[in-house]
Amino acid sequence: MAKQVKLTAERRTATGRSAVRKLKAMGVVPAIIYGAKDKAEPLQVSRRDINAVLSHAAGENILVELEVGGKSRLALVQEVQHAPLGNAILHVDFHAISMDEEIQADVPLEPTGIANGVKNMGGLLEQNLRSLAIECLPRDLPDVITVDVSALNIGDAIHVREIQLPPGVTTRVQPDLNAFSVLAPTVEEEPVVAEVEAAAGPEVIREKKEEPEAAPASGAKEKAAPKEKEQRK
Repeated sequence: MAKQVKLTAERRTATGRSAVRKLKAMGVVPAIIYGAKDKAEPLQVSRRDINAVLSHAAGENILVELEVGGKSRLALVQEVQHAPLGNAILHVDFHAISMDEEIQADVPLEPTGIANGVKNMGGLLEQNLRSLAIECLPRDLPDVITVDVSALNIGDAIHVREIQLPPGVTTRVQPDLNAFSVLAPTVEEEPVVAEVEAAAGPEVIREKKEEPEAAPASGAKEKAAPKEKEQRK
């Protein structure tokens, strides 16, 4: 189940870009808490403290007991905004919750074991769902939902309805959706054109034969005859 951690926060009065820059220089991260019956309230938390909370979390859903002005409020880390460069935390959204009211969350799905179709048949494990939308009380919120895929052969699949959920947890996802499956190995076929060219062999270029010269016209022979007669005289 999700671990509950404590975090100290302060009310934030200054807003705007200049105020955010000042908080950043002081090692403070702006935040906000909303939900339940109270209106949204701007907060600020220590960068060192929020980094510690996020780095030690086992999953994406973190239950936080916020200490604000001497009062304790239970909240869920709803969203964390990071800088594009450096991945520094820019802003944190907290969703106020109650221990006796169900919450909705997306919990990561993780496969365990090695599918038989992958291990012994050369298949490929395909994960179609990376997370599962669930509903539960805060005390039942899991960090992650694990699914044993070791019995899957090629062509087998695990659907949402076949996933064993922790006690007190229900899912809002369609039961017929495919969560995990094992695909058959793909075989690459060699191009047919290359095979045909190889079978035909190299092209042979034959030398062109010279055509025989044309015989002289009959008129030329008749003209040469009188000269021969004159030479005999």
